[in-house]
Amino acid sequence: MCSHSDEDYLSRIGKLVRAARTHKGWTQTQLAAALGTTQSAVARIESGGQNIGLDLVARIGEALDSEIVSLGVAGPMNLRVVGGRRLSGSIEVRTSKNACVALLAGSLLTTGRTTLRRAARIEEVYRLLEVLASIGVRHRWINDGLDLEITPPAELDLSGIDEEAARRTRSILMFLGPLLHRADRFEIPYAGGCDLGTRTVQPHLSALRQFGLHVNATTGSYRASVDRGVSPQRPIVLTERGDTVTENVLLAAARHPGTTVIRNASANYMVQDLCFFLELLGVRVEGIGTTTLTVHGKAVIDADVDYAPSEDPVEAMSLLTAAVVTDSELTIRRVPIEFIEIELAVLDEMGLECERGPEYPAANGRTRLTDLTVRPSKLVAPIDKIHPMPFPGINIDNLPFFAAIAACAHGSTLVHDWVYENRSVYLTELGRVGASVQLMDPHRVLVEGPTRWRAAEMMCPPALRPAMVLLLAMLAAEGTSILRNVYVINRGYEDLAARLNSVGAQIEVFRDI
Repeated sequence: MCSHSDEDYLSRIGKLVRAARTHKGWTQTQLAAALGTTQSAVARIESGGQNIGLDLVARIGEALDSEIVSLGVAGPMNLRVVGGRRLSGSIEVRTSKNACVALLAGSLLTTGRTTLRRAARIEEVYRLLEVLASIGVRHRWINDGLDLEITPPAELDLSGIDEEAARRTRSILMFLGPLLHRADRFEIPYAGGCDLGTRTVQPHLSALRQFGLHVNATTGSYRASVDRGVSPQRPIVLTERGDTVTENVLLAAARHPGTTVIRNASANYMVQDLCFFLELLGVRVEGIGTTTLTVHGKAVIDADVDYAPSEDPVEAMSLLTAAVVTDSELTIRRVPIEFIEIELAVLDEMGLECERGPEYPAANGRTRLTDLTVRPSKLVAPIDKIHPMPFPGINIDNLPFFAAIAACAHGSTLVHDWVYENRSVYLTELGRVGASVQLMDPHRVLVEGPTRWRAAEMMCPPALRPAMVLLLAMLAAEGTSILRNVYVINRGYEDLAARLNSVGAQIEVFRDI
């Protein structure tokens, strides 16, 4: 790997960046906007006067569609973790990934400008922005890359949709709700594995059918047509209390000129964020935080909206787990307490020492935040199995973290992931770093603790939360571990290595060349 301090290397990279930018016809300001940085920073890069890592080289290559610039980044991103270090200090929870992707879909409801404050800068968001750009929606990062501004065109170009980007995110499914009001016929790609009729897709199609949306699955895409004569005649009862299906129906109901009642709705954090956003667009939503939502829609929405998504409770659980497995005292700031209270109650029963600060409002004025200080604790296995439930139960995405925590506790813990097929299988990878994890069936693992963690080199699992759990276990393991191909982690976490390093971790990002 070339040294970042090698001036000749920096100069050559700078010339490649300048040539690729010029070829694309972009100014330095345009490239800076795409990267979420400043024009002066781009100028320094192009003159060879700024250190530039391979990850940024890859991002520049993606922005400029330049194989030349990305040539030096042949391999995927990997992490080298020197474990066995105590963490200390404080770390802040970033805004919610799942809220941000729903709000990007929500930006299609209005012909006005949408500004999202402290939007999550993660791969999942980047992919959706690529899809939005391909259908004519402009976006730019403003305020030194902190905030995201989205401006739709008068007419969307749905024929130009970026199929490759769309297939890399399951969140594309949430475009069905808003797009059914923008076109009588349209086609969107779907991500591999999202087959028509599976548990994750069918509830969406059943609910949206009541707005006149009909979908046929072709090879690799959904072909949608809309019957404008059809509208909900009775409350829409969701067959599962899913987050994304609730959001999709909310998005459809927002532009339906009338009253839509949604029953068995999710009351989870990202759904509440979307409801708060809709209210700023002038759409009245009753029952926020309950399982019955009543939406008073508007046929036309032409409003500029400025909204701050709330903090991510799953990231909060991730950081809490980092403290537990490394036996550290760590303060986690800006925790959305309402959405992690059941997890904390279970951890309290297991013996976790955790102090809560006073509550204060999030930037949206609605979500309750607090600061948590986790201290080294002697944990014991819970008497009952640990399993997720729709909010206000243990969050489905937080369940995998209990496998790592259980590995630190004395006794046997049964972790039951009844929602996802085979996700529990990935948790057995903890055995590679020293944990005793027995797979009982595709949905259940038995974890025996305590664990003497050990360093390992391995590929990242293809599931986001189990991948993160492995990384956290590596933080606890004495020695040097390597986790290869961590794209899936970048889908859900922003600047993770640097942020963990700021509280005492030692994680190096590298690529194989």
